[in-house]
Amino acid sequence: MAERVLAEVAASVARLRAAGVTPALATVLVGDDDASAGYIRIKQRQAAELGFASPHVHLPASASQADLHAVVADFNADRGVHGVLVQHPIPVGLDYDRALAEVDPDKDVDGMHPVNMGRLALGLPGPLPCTPAGIEALLAFHQVPVAGREVVILGRGATLGRPLALLLAQKRPTANAAVTVVHTGVADWPRYTRRAEILVAAAGVPGIVRPEHVRPGAVVVGGGVRYEGRRLLPDVDESCARVAGAITPRVGGVGPTTVAMLFRNAVEAARRQSGVG
Repeated sequence: MAERVLAEVAASVARLRAAGVTPALATVLVGDDDASAGYIRIKQRQAAELGFASPHVHLPASASQADLHAVVADFNADRGVHGVLVQHPIPVGLDYDRALAEVDPDKDVDGMHPVNMGRLALGLPGPLPCTPAGIEALLAFHQVPVAGREVVILGRGATLGRPLALLLAQKRPTANAAVTVVHTGVADWPRYTRRAEILVAAAGVPGIVRPEHVRPGAVVVGGGVRYEGRRLLPDVDESCARVAGAITPRVGGVGPTTVAMLFRNAVEAARRQSGVG
């Protein structure tokens, strides 16, 4: 699914470049976190493969909030930059949410700006949060029926659980579900997950979902992860494959779809701002 989306993005980039517009996705890294630097390299490599320009600013860990906001403001003002991404996390002492709020909502490729989250809540057009949009597209690609079915999301975070609930409840063929959001603050959360026809784990607690928490034959999507160094620790224990009807793999599941949706947002931003395509 990710490959198909990226092929569509590449075709859109080619049309933009033929019209004299080079789409540009700007990235901002603060500090020297190895994992964050690695993610930036992956995004820059993908940008190059797709034909994007990828201007980048790397601020030291000692940078102030004002320094970070100044970089964002420069990218906002640059008409040659169509998308802006501030890599999360940023060093302790800096406020990521304040920095995100400084990004021009129309250049917000993560789809997480408060304005864009409001657009999502109201069903208005705008860039969608990448991981939730990728999960909806993944279910649609594999022809998993969603409309009218019971979806349970374990996790209520702002980047996945809450926006995914809004997305899958909207009225369209690939959504229109009965959505329940539950979390680890609910003492008997497995009571909810065991009834789900589609279960999305988004808690960020490694191994929290085990076979006894899954309805036999259910579709299980592992969206939540943590990292121990470079090792990925998913919410869904791999033994859940014994009872699930379909399940995302530990590696190569939701991650690639998230990246694909990031670049879809970026090329759509370039099209809107340039008036091409």
